[in-house]
Amino acid sequence: MCGRFAVTTDPALLAEKIKALDETTVTAEGQGGPNFNVAPTTTISSVVKRHGHTSPSLRSPQDEPQDEPEDESSRRIRSMRWGLIPPWSKTGEDGGPDLKKGPLLINARAETVTTSPAFRGSAKNKRCLIPMDGWYEWKPGIVEGAKKPAKTPYYMYAADGEPLFMAGLWSTWRPKDAARDMPPLLSCTIITTDSAAQLADIHDRMPLTISAADWDRWLDPDAPIDEGLLRGHGDLDRIEIREVSRLVNSVRNNGPELIEPATHDEGLF
Repeated sequence: MCGRFAVTTDPALLAEKIKALDETTVTAEGQGGPNFNVAPTTTISSVVKRHGHTSPSLRSPQDEPQDEPEDESSRRIRSMRWGLIPPWSKTGEDGGPDLKKGPLLINARAETVTTSPAFRGSAKNKRCLIPMDGWYEWKPGIVEGAKKPAKTPYYMYAADGEPLFMAGLWSTWRPKDAARDMPPLLSCTIITTDSAAQLADIHDRMPLTISAADWDRWLDPDAPIDEGLLRGHGDLDRIEIREVSRLVNSVRNNGPELIEPATHDEGLF
């Protein structure tokens, strides 16, 4: 699975790097600066490809532009809640989505995204990429000095220092009876697949990586989902692993020390 990750690239710089329009909400909590401990429900940046030529300065950054198939689709970076909210989710008492029932949809299994009721609609034409520096997984085992088995955190990252782009799905949600011009709540999920190579020693699942050559094929809103990409491991050869500090166990901790190699002198907690 993927339940925690790190991202340090500013959305505006990322947009310039991958030739995309920056439509992120600049005031969104957790965006605009490095986040070494991204947790579910955090607002994150997601890359989509959509039609429409409306200038971001003339509308809400989160508003879904009117698709115009005669126009060439373009890459866009948007702010989204990590944890997909299906369009049919009920409206809660506070006017937002009712999230009291059911699991947080932070991950979607590659094997079932086209058939699962929660994901199949998004799989048709709302596919995205989630940029990150790397992600964390915990491996059960014996920790020296511990009285019982503990989980050791590991960080999976790109050895070349460039971001990894994970396959994802996104969705739009509006309250019941909301005006059509009301900006929707955008949310997303990260697709996972069976772990491969050395990653299988840490966890049996991993995020589905998409290599740069396949970005547009994955994002294309006018084409059906590419089943071949769902079965691949696009950037597996770029990924390395290192054990990191148990400081990452707490979402309250956030800093570059979380991704540094473990020193084993930090004490047990």
